[in-house]
Amino acid sequence: MLRLREMAPALLAGFALLGLAGGGLLYLLGRPDLASTAWFVSGLVVLIALLTEIARSVLAGRVGVDAIAALSIGVALILGETLAGAIVAVMYAGGQQLESFAEGRARRDMTALLGRVARTAMVYRGAELVSAPIETLKPGDRALMRVGEVIPVDGRVLAEVVELDLSALTGEPMPVRFVQGAEVPSGATVVGAAFDLLVLRESAASTYAGIVRLVENAQKSRAPMVRLADRYALAFLAFTLALAGLAYGFSQDATRVLAVLVVATPCPLILAVPVAVISGMSRAAAHGVLIKSGGGLEALAAVKVVVLDKTGTLTAGRPEVSEIRCCPGFVADDILRLAASLDQASGHVTAEALVRAAVARGLHLDLPEDIHETAGFGIEGLVTGHRVTVGGGGFVASRLAPGELLPRQIVPAETAVVAVAIDGRGAGHILLSDQVRADAGLTVDAFRKFGITRLVMASGDRSDIVTAAAARLGLDGAHGDLSPERKVAVIEAERQHGSVMMVGDGVNDAPALAVADVGVAIGARGAAASSETADVVLLVDDLSRLPVAVAIARRARFIAVQSAVAGLVLSGGAMIAAAFGYLAPVQGALLQEVIDVAVILNALRALSSAR
Repeated sequence: MLRLREMAPALLAGFALLGLAGGGLLYLLGRPDLASTAWFVSGLVVLIALLTEIARSVLAGRVGVDAIAALSIGVALILGETLAGAIVAVMYAGGQQLESFAEGRARRDMTALLGRVARTAMVYRGAELVSAPIETLKPGDRALMRVGEVIPVDGRVLAEVVELDLSALTGEPMPVRFVQGAEVPSGATVVGAAFDLLVLRESAASTYAGIVRLVENAQKSRAPMVRLADRYALAFLAFTLALAGLAYGFSQDATRVLAVLVVATPCPLILAVPVAVISGMSRAAAHGVLIKSGGGLEALAAVKVVVLDKTGTLTAGRPEVSEIRCCPGFVADDILRLAASLDQASGHVTAEALVRAAVARGLHLDLPEDIHETAGFGIEGLVTGHRVTVGGGGFVASRLAPGELLPRQIVPAETAVVAVAIDGRGAGHILLSDQVRADAGLTVDAFRKFGITRLVMASGDRSDIVTAAAARLGLDGAHGDLSPERKVAVIEAERQHGSVMMVGDGVNDAPALAVADVGVAIGARGAAASSETADVVLLVDDLSRLPVAVAIARRARFIAVQSAVAGLVLSGGAMIAAAFGYLAPVQGALLQEVIDVAVILNALRALSSAR
């Protein structure tokens, strides 16, 4: 049924063209009566399909200038202008097919992900290895990933080194190596040796499932610009009917009414805008930036202020353990081993750093139990019978036994501190340093080049670290020590400077991403919650793609408006000429066909590079 519906525009266009050509052949063979019948049938079939589509639109609360197409075909058939009716039928059906083709081409980059969803996985159940539906996988399960299989859920690598193909997610053509303890996203394909995977998230919350939902929502969306086009279409419909009425009132010639109607059908506004918007979304997807909806593309085009998280966004997102400071009675390796074992259950970038450091030291990591994570603050759970708490100083201090204290730390600038408590006692602090990303400076310059007037850093990290990093990059503002709620306040305050885009990669960024005019999640290794909340997801670990996406969005919006305005101006001029009798119905129909094809081809320019 779905396949038939997808083929309907092509079938209708083919039938209309066959009727027009068949009628022309009969006319040349000296049978004008049969030719007129062929043209009449061709127009009637398209008219019935058109009226059905109009009825669906009305029930959905939308009315557009497709009504003019129905009027022009109907009036042509009633007046016996069957050739004009057949041409309008071909024009309408051909326009629908061209739009369908354009949308199909534009969606190609976005839909490549949808056919790769894994359904089952080989899972260890006790001493057995069984095939289980991915919906049954839970955090802490261990699955066997074999060569050629698509990873079904987000997880951690339990082998020393694995090789994965991430091309479906990021566009990266070469296999990528992951070491033991690294987090890998669902949707990647195993190209090296088989390995065991520790499940981190259920299938519904995993990266790939989230991306699939984003793509599906993007395909269903109607951009605000498209809805605005519908409103303009109503005004255009009123203008058309008024002009047709005036033409008849002054001339008493029904063919002038028909000529005005056929020149106005179908409206370039309706055809060009969705093609340009979807083309822009597709072009962005080809650059590794998934825009969830047409509305997201429009909002991206209007952005003036960019607020960026620090850790994992402007910095490399791979902080390294630089020092472990122990409280009396604790040993550095024990602190790191227990903290890293617990952090295997977290998707935060500092958690990955602890796991990576523990593996590098050859420490054995145990599976955590009874895990509770508070987004943006810390995580706690049981590791081999020990109650372990890892996170910010305030969070860990609140979990200490009565009378226990966590000593304050003086650390170098741009150094992050992770506090650790074991069995209610302050165990120590793990110091991490995170360098500014190599592409951060170029990204900031590119944002300014593409019209961003203000760039601000907002982070939960210490204020001195945030201020130093922002100064190094030449940003316009910096805010540190932010809770998720205070990040939202920063977004609200920045709106005085224009439309705001927030860029982040963690669960703690999700509220700010939702509040911003445009939320952008670093989905290549960000949290599923942030990707779900965001309007835009960066699928590759390359921040420089975002300014390109802004440029693509602005270009697509410009082309959409350009195509619609040009089409309306040309159509309006032709309608006035038809009203004064300078265009016959057949001539008007042919001219409007040229206008429609021109504006759609112009809208397809949004598929080309914005660089």
